[in-house]
Amino acid sequence: MTAIISTAYSRDLGDELRHLRETCTTLGGRAMAVQLGWDPSKVSNIETGKARASDVDLAQYLATCGKDLDFLQEFSNRYRHAFDLYYAQAPGTLRTLAMVESMATKIFAYEILSIPGLLQTESYARALFTEIGSGSLEDIEKGVERRMGRQSIWRRPYRPECVFYVHEVALRMRIGDAKVMEDQYLRLLFNAHILRVVPATIKGFAFRSKCTLFEFSKASPLAYTETDLAKVFAQGPEALAASRKLFERLDAVALDEEQSKNRLAEYVSGLREDPHDPRTDLA
Repeated sequence: MTAIISTAYSRDLGDELRHLRETCTTLGGRAMAVQLGWDPSKVSNIETGKARASDVDLAQYLATCGKDLDFLQEFSNRYRHAFDLYYAQAPGTLRTLAMVESMATKIFAYEILSIPGLLQTESYARALFTEIGSGSLEDIEKGVERRMGRQSIWRRPYRPECVFYVHEVALRMRIGDAKVMEDQYLRLLFNAHILRVVPATIKGFAFRSKCTLFEFSKASPLAYTETDLAKVFAQGPEALAASRKLFERLDAVALDEEQSKNRLAEYVSGLREDPHDPRTDLA
């Protein structure tokens, strides 16, 4: 077993191992250590993603959980990348991201084309999935359910400190009908203490990639971005330095809390006063 800097993916896979132990055996952590002939700290460190298990360690652990060679091979293939400082996942994979959001003490996010997922209303999320063609109605509803599930962090007594920088392009992008947009604007308006609008007049930022920077109490910071092709988790020093620089620049150019609230109120008023909107009359 090799001690190493933990990553989002190592913590995710470590948690998966813990879940296997709890569901496939009757052993607690210490009892598992006795069964394997390990020090209890070794089980703890592997299950929390703080240390890399060797191939032999994984084989012994998974065999104790009753898993066969096919399962071992599949898990070993994934575990091989557990401690990579740069790691990409398939776009539909949400477990690692949800775990990162749950563990974070601070979240700084920059969105350009849409409202941040953690701030979306259910109707906005549904309209967004529909308009980008996210599969069948069943697939869309599953996507909405998962996105709303991630927002459970707001109901926790110790939720993360967050600042969401949203480019004005995202506010202007009409998703669904006017009622959907009004409800979304109002939700942002009531959360203006964590949202700062990046004006469209500020040049250059509309061409940047979306980015999120996570900070944790007992783990290294993590930069994250995503496209239609992959979710990318980065803990390399270059990625973290670039992310911090981006948010320093955003802090300098974005509207402050009160200005952002006023800008959102303008969008709500604009919807209610627009006589040309053919979809929904909000007046």
